[in-house]
Amino acid sequence: MSVHTGRIVNPNHKLRNAKRMGQRINLSRKALVVEDDAELRFLAVALLEETDLEIVEASSGEEALQYLHHYADEVAFLFSDVRLPCLMSGVDLARTVSLKWPWIRTVLTSGAPLEEVSNTALRDVRFMPKPWRALEVLIEAEKASDTHRMGEALSCGHAGTH
Repeated sequence: MSVHTGRIVNPNHKLRNAKRMGQRINLSRKALVVEDDAELRFLAVALLEETDLEIVEASSGEEALQYLHHYADEVAFLFSDVRLPCLMSGVDLARTVSLKWPWIRTVLTSGAPLEEVSNTALRDVRFMPKPWRALEVLIEAEKASDTHRMGEALSCGHAGTH
């Protein structure tokens, strides 16, 4: 069985100036786009290329979950459709991500109204109806990137040391 773990889009511009002031910059912040419609996935990826996140693509919840099992510590933002092929829906994926990897900012999107939001595991998940507004997606991605960056600084001891 061949599993698509996504592709990183346009990584070269992120690798320029990887060192500044003698410190290595962590280039591991990623956005994971989960959408089975190739055209919509392409649009989301093209939009997120405007952020400082590297983009990884998956076409199902199962592919996304497999990627996350290996690289969740690098993922800052999950942008997923609610209706996905196979068994796992976007809501199932968001619930799993919220419980296992709570630092990942998650946005669910759908052309239909979301009905399963009552679960407390989804209280921090944002819902964006389709067609989504580019500015709203970019704002959510930037918030994710900023939060992930702050978490890295704290874990490296750059803030709040005794």
